Amino acid sequence: MKQRPAYDQKLAGMQDDTLLVVLNPDARAFVRQLAATYRFSFQELRMVSQAGRDLEMWREASLRELWEQAEATVSGEGRERKKALLRELDCRLAALASSEKTYPDDPLRGPAHRTVRLEESTTERALFGRCAAYSDRTVCCGLHTIDAVMGCPFSCSYCTIQTFYGDVAEMQADLADRLHEIELQPDRLYHIGTGQASDSLVWGDRGGILEALLEFAAENPNVLLELKTKSDNVDTLLAREIPRNVVCSWSLNTDTIIRNEEHGTASLRRRLLAARSLAESGTRVAFHFHPMVHYHGWRDEYGDVAASLVSDFAPCQVAFISMGSMTLIRPVVRQIRKRGGETKILQMQMVPDPHGKLTYPEELKVEMFRHLYSAFRPWQEDVFFYLCMETAPVWEAVLGRAYATNELFEQDFARRCLSS
Repeated sequence: MKQRPAYDQKLAGMQDDTLLVVLNPDARAFVRQLAATYRFSFQELRMVSQAGRDLEMWREASLRELWEQAEATVSGEGRERKKALLRELDCRLAALASSEKTYPDDPLRGPAHRTVRLEESTTERALFGRCAAYSDRTVCCGLHTIDAVMGCPFSCSYCTIQTFYGDVAEMQADLADRLHEIELQPDRLYHIGTGQASDSLVWGDRGGILEALLEFAAENPNVLLELKTKSDNVDTLLAREIPRNVVCSWSLNTDTIIRNEEHGTASLRRRLLAARSLAESGTRVAFHFHPMVHYHGWRDEYGDVAASLVSDFAPCQVAFISMGSMTLIRPVVRQIRKRGGETKILQMQMVPDPHGKLTYPEELKVEMFRHLYSAFRPWQEDVFFYLCMETAPVWEAVLGRAYATNELFEQDFARRCLSS
């Protein structure tokens, strides 16, 4: 008993660097109780607090339930018993992560709603650059980016944007002038996207964003300009003539993933209706299945989305289709846990990719990509398919081909999509 005040003081000093402080009150009290009983070290406290946070966010059995189940099966005493209990807890978490997670009928409740303001700002930040994911260790399309806006009002649980930007989205005030300053090689083909630091269409034409981008495309016929979105905000585009070298792309997922993980975005039906309206008006569209998420029912549901596209669009209307898996940088993983709300995104097998990012095991990715690609069999000869941030062996296993260099991929992509 004399040691208790000393440990309470130690616990108070350790907890701020763990997820203990963001657990719900019952779980926080239970972890504190366990820490006092078993005299957790800092690493043990961090591990148990993270387990509690994951279980809360996954809407699975509580930490108390899993720990008491472990106590009923683990024998021994003292330090050895504690270590055995921690191993058992870790095994139970790993089993939940490696199985096909099941989403509930009542959708997961994401983090607290946040309002993002769009503000004009004149800055000297770089407007034009390479996609942040570009690497010679994977087969990359060589995408360049124009960051007209930094920040997004959507609340997708896995999104990198929320990690780096707050409640203010910064819009480049002198966008048209800055676009004119971009120096492009006239004899080179470029694929340029605008949806890396924000959603390309969610803001409409506020501040003349879309008008400036469309003028830039018209002035640079060697550019394939991609407007990427999860919205259905296409009124501005429908109201004017779109340059032939502009492609409007939709990030697609299944209804299950959109309801549970892509908070605030347009439904799948609304995205597809918006895409059809643009395609029928003569603007080419494209689709990104990225991230594909592994869960119970994924095979049927991704197959259904593919079937809808094949039924509702002609191949000549579709510039390209990409596939990619759930891939997370470690700061985003930490931010997801800190931000809270319910999500099953981290309920997954996580292994490092060639860049140290966390993703699905290769064999699982190949299975998912192959399944979706096979669902597009009627389009395989007419639509350009590619994988995002994947290695050459994955390309070969799924598509039966790969590019020897990223430069060859970049030029082939732009050539095929600009000439179609």
